[in-house]
Amino acid sequence: MTPILAEIGVTALYLLFSWLAIAIACGWLAKQSGFQEKTGLATGMIFYVAGLVVWIVIWAGFAKEGSARKPLIDG
Repeated sequence: MTPILAEIGVTALYLLFSWLAIAIACGWLAKQSGFQEKTGLATGMIFYVAGLVVWIVIWAGFAKEGSARKPLIDG
């Protein structure tokens, strides 16, 4: 019985670490795009992988003027 519970614990720990890493990445991408870091952290924590995809798209093409990252798409 112990090995099964240990496997569940390891999996949960890896999922927790990946969840936190994605939230940190979303916060960094938001800050680089000219938005508040809190917005990116909240998006990353609520939407998990989808939040990271959204912030990569925003970072690549729709960053605010005067941000650390210039947008690739003019518009």
